[in-house]
Amino acid sequence: MNLKIYIAIVSICFLNIYISEAQVAVQNTTCEMLVNPLGIDEQKPRFAWHIMAKESNVMQTAYQILAASTEEKLKANDGDIWDSGKVNSDESIHVAYNGIVLKSRMKVYWKVKIWTNAGESDWSANNYFSMGLLYYKDWPKGWIGYDSAFPWDNIKTDSRLSARYFRKEFQSTKAIKSATASIIGLGLYQLYINGKKVGEDVLSPSPTDYTKNVKYNTYDVTKYIQTGKNAIGAILGNGRFFAMRQNEKPYKIKTFGFPKMLMNLNIIYTDGTTVNIDTDDSWKFTAGGPIRTNNEYDGEEYDATKEATGWDKSGFDDSKWLNAQFVQEPTGVIEAQMNENMRVMNTLKPVSITKLVGGRYILDMGQNMVGWLQIKVKGLKGKQIKMRFAESLQSNGELFTSNLRNAKCTDLYTLKGGEQESWEPTFVYRGFRYVELSGYTYQPSVNDFLGKMIYDNIKTVGTFETSNTLTNQIFKNAWWGIAGNYKGIPIDCPQRNERMPWLGDRGAVAYGESFVFDNGRFYTKWLQDIRNSQKEDGAIPDVAPAFWRYYSDNMTWPGAMLLVTEMVYKQTGDVAAVRDNYPAMKKWLAYMQDRYMKDYILTKDSYGDWCMPPITIEFGRGKSADKKYPSELISTAYYYHFTQLMMQFAKAIGDDEDLKMYLLLGNKIKNAFNQKYYNEKGYYAANALTDNIIPLYFGMVPQSKVDQVFKNIVYTVEVTNKGHLSNGLVGIQWLMRCLNDYGRPDLAYTIATQKTYPGWGYMIDNGATTIWELWNGNTADPKMNSQNHVMMLGDLLIWYYENLAGIKSESQAFKKIIMKPEMINGLDKVNASYNSTYGLIRSNYTKTTSQLMWQITIPANTSALVYIPAKSRNDVSEKLNSIKDIKFIKMDDGRAVYEIGSGDYSFVVEK
Repeated sequence: MNLKIYIAIVSICFLNIYISEAQVAVQNTTCEMLVNPLGIDEQKPRFAWHIMAKESNVMQTAYQILAASTEEKLKANDGDIWDSGKVNSDESIHVAYNGIVLKSRMKVYWKVKIWTNAGESDWSANNYFSMGLLYYKDWPKGWIGYDSAFPWDNIKTDSRLSARYFRKEFQSTKAIKSATASIIGLGLYQLYINGKKVGEDVLSPSPTDYTKNVKYNTYDVTKYIQTGKNAIGAILGNGRFFAMRQNEKPYKIKTFGFPKMLMNLNIIYTDGTTVNIDTDDSWKFTAGGPIRTNNEYDGEEYDATKEATGWDKSGFDDSKWLNAQFVQEPTGVIEAQMNENMRVMNTLKPVSITKLVGGRYILDMGQNMVGWLQIKVKGLKGKQIKMRFAESLQSNGELFTSNLRNAKCTDLYTLKGGEQESWEPTFVYRGFRYVELSGYTYQPSVNDFLGKMIYDNIKTVGTFETSNTLTNQIFKNAWWGIAGNYKGIPIDCPQRNERMPWLGDRGAVAYGESFVFDNGRFYTKWLQDIRNSQKEDGAIPDVAPAFWRYYSDNMTWPGAMLLVTEMVYKQTGDVAAVRDNYPAMKKWLAYMQDRYMKDYILTKDSYGDWCMPPITIEFGRGKSADKKYPSELISTAYYYHFTQLMMQFAKAIGDDEDLKMYLLLGNKIKNAFNQKYYNEKGYYAANALTDNIIPLYFGMVPQSKVDQVFKNIVYTVEVTNKGHLSNGLVGIQWLMRCLNDYGRPDLAYTIATQKTYPGWGYMIDNGATTIWELWNGNTADPKMNSQNHVMMLGDLLIWYYENLAGIKSESQAFKKIIMKPEMINGLDKVNASYNSTYGLIRSNYTKTTSQLMWQITIPANTSALVYIPAKSRNDVSEKLNSIKDIKFIKMDDGRAVYEIGSGDYSFVVEK
């Protein structure tokens, strides 16, 4: 039976990470690879696919995967590398490769077909991946670089180091079948062949602790190689390798040395012979090029008068360049980078340009963004254009730069003269909305500038829109903030002299992000960074990679490792995320217990409920938020919560002994916690909102006390706070879900839509286009008031998707879905979608005084329980004639519960 079923090759999973996506129909041979599937170093890749069927209630019953050494063999259905045969299984994600041993540079072509409860599909389109350099000996014998500064550099006080330019010419006289370049350029690189930039990536590779691991990127460069003479060019920037401010606090800031690179260009000719072009001391280099300095905090200085035209092409006179030197390799293990590199993902045109005194101008991008500015300029040779960046303005129209601390955030461009010149930086980024321009001899136009938004090449997978304009704007602000702070690591902010991957910022926030961005690969890489930062005794830092040596020992910051592991496992179904991180998590918990637990109370905390809002906006005016209020209540409650997560993890990997151990330990902690902190008046400790929210949401409150504790929470919000939150970073991660799950989604909505202080709406009402670091970010001491942080999002996005839209996973990866939106007075429409691992889930409802209309999409190979607000099942009708695929289960608290399979549904409820 030839079904109308299409298979979209969603991904090839390596190291539990989705690598490529091709939205293709079976009959369509065109593939759009969203992530380069080259240079894989995992010998047991796993596969996934989407099933797209016009029929409803389609479930996979079997699959067959073919993998072949050539595309011709695959077309002939010859799986000489692997033929899985027909496998009776409903698994369509994380399907493990089980063919012949994969070797370095091997290219594998593959396709899949499936059987369903409705019949058999055709084969999918052909796809491919290729293996990277699996062994140390596959790489060239030497790293090249130059371990010294040049006279024009200043590395003692300013970390000013110019970019290094490398080049190599070679001959290619035969017809080429394929060519692949594998490169490690530290800290950052750009690669050119015959004058053309290779790929679209920028600020590559992703940062790591280079003493632990270094990442390489692989590119198909076949189209760049020409018959005859060829030239390779590479520019090395500083990035995190030649550390920012490295001499400022050597006890705190880790540095790794001068920029260096390792590269292999492998060419395969049509006659079967191969040649390798490797880095060695025959390469030439100079630091006298136009990039005079590049520092992530301070900016980039570019002198166009020093451009060497044709330096990356054959025939260039490099007689005055130096010979490259062999240098010591970094101690980190060489690994293929499985997460996406950064790219220019969006462009913005400025909205205005305003003249200031002294021949200066203020450019307004209209949006707080992260990236850089492209300029077009005309002028005399040697004339300099200066660009200073900031997030906001002072009342007099000047840049507000106090919150940048000592980050200069300045670019300097020296003109070469003549016709119009166009320039943008190469190795820096910053967070900004406004740019102060100086050095112009004429009035520049907004058309001379273009803002380029840069973040990891991660697909946006979620949409969210409601009838409430403030809610929509908060979501938009969240999108801009989350995307901008994806920098190969999840940084806290993009503007000041910090930009660090603080663990505490991303606990529940990463979970919320996962509904908006396809961030599984990104956070899997970060979990590896956290593992690599763990000390032998078990300690985990507050920042990972540990570019800053902060090991303060507390539960809430390092504990993000458990929360992010839970997120990756829950949202993607990747049990290997649990398996890979379990030993490190167990070791850390044992370390904290041995060192700090007394009578089952965890006595060590560092930050408390970090950045709680001052009692009024004026009370916090001019005051620093950098104050710590350690809380043993928080640390003990979190330890308990982590025992519950470890029980889930132990069950997932089949460790029954650990499951019993954590069950016993958790019960003892809960009993000690309640004995110490519970007040018989129905609250914990001093009755702070966070002190009550955490134990209630974590399930620590005795059942007989739950109602009273929740009444105290409600009283705090409604009466004491007059409908506002009063949580810091810790409490805000659980607030919205706690209010919702205990029956007050309306109160959560009140908090979420407040325009007065404190709240997300207050930020917007005061000009925010991203999310502030502080609830009182407009009045606090400017040394700590980033205007682009994500930590205060807490669990807001989770609540948007799981509760307002009603899209929630009952089992890992949304194999079983719960659709249960909250019907809140004043919110008449919610339209949301989430492209899950199995495919698109959509919830779009509109309600009036007389009717509820709810459109739902469920992906193939999944099922859902749908909770429809209705007085009885007789009030519910389905307009798409899909009744045969609907099974009524029960009435449950004013909702008709149905089980449905895949497909599109349109439910109507007459009130």
